[in-house]
Amino acid sequence: MASVYSAMAASPLLWPGTGRQSRLIFHTVSRRGFRKAPKNSEPRKVEPENTTQKDLASSVNQTSKSSLTPVLEEPVISKSASLSFRRLVKPFVFTVGVNQWWNSLTEGQRTVTGIIAVNALVFCLWRIPSMQWTMVKYFTSNPASKTLCLPMVLSAFSHYSFFHMAANMYVLWSFSSSIVSLLGQEQFMAVYLSAGVISTFSSYLCKTATGRLGASLGASGAIMAILAAVCSKMPEAKLAIILLPMFTFTASSALKAIIAIDSAGLILGWRFFDHAAHLGGALFGIWYIFHGHELIWKKREPLVKVWHNLRTKGPGSGGNGPS
Repeated sequence: MASVYSAMAASPLLWPGTGRQSRLIFHTVSRRGFRKAPKNSEPRKVEPENTTQKDLASSVNQTSKSSLTPVLEEPVISKSASLSFRRLVKPFVFTVGVNQWWNSLTEGQRTVTGIIAVNALVFCLWRIPSMQWTMVKYFTSNPASKTLCLPMVLSAFSHYSFFHMAANMYVLWSFSSSIVSLLGQEQFMAVYLSAGVISTFSSYLCKTATGRLGASLGASGAIMAILAAVCSKMPEAKLAIILLPMFTFTASSALKAIIAIDSAGLILGWRFFDHAAHLGGALFGIWYIFHGHELIWKKREPLVKVWHNLRTKGPGSGGNGPS
């Protein structure tokens, strides 16, 4: 009889009789079917969900008393792997190798390692699309930009081309031992940063005077100051080109050639390099060796000695500057 009621409930229009009777019977059948449906229908399976919730709640209560602390599962590590020291051989060799490499560096090479690391970091930032606007604003020098002062320092650590960065950092690494032994760490850093600012200002002057506005970046101006300082102090030192090591020339000849090339590029309007920044850096390096040390650094030597003593935690001097 329950099946009959169900059939009538599903299709009440097939029941004979008037419309009133059909509605009355439909109402009665629906009511009876509602009462008997729980006996014939299968019960809802809610136990897995409740069990999962109970297990999750118990795991949260066991791992942390705070409801805001996430549930952390302990990594499964085999007993043999946890007791094996062979897995630590490579990290140990790497640690020893890095330590030996660092101890083998000269004081100058250790000093410029930080500069090279900063340049590499800025180079990586150029590869992030969301950083492009920030990099152009603060890490390129342009007299037409609204931001003029910060780029005078930051652009000296900025390279967009890997070849440009590699060439500049190689030259800086090559002259690092000579310049740091000549000036000392503190004086070298002061000269390097000052050269970056002065070379950028020279670029500003030239671009404004000629109307050839555009963005510039790179450590070339600051490195030119270091190169010019070493070549001026040691004019008879032998130098060579990277790809042509068999051809050697004196540092004095190299400095004259570089100044001549940048002067020609500035006059003829070559725009492949920022020749004004190169010339500004080179002239600053030459001036500092012959006059800047006596006029600037000597007057600040007592303060530098205090800083040097704090840095080295022992007696020291403010750098062995040129006499």
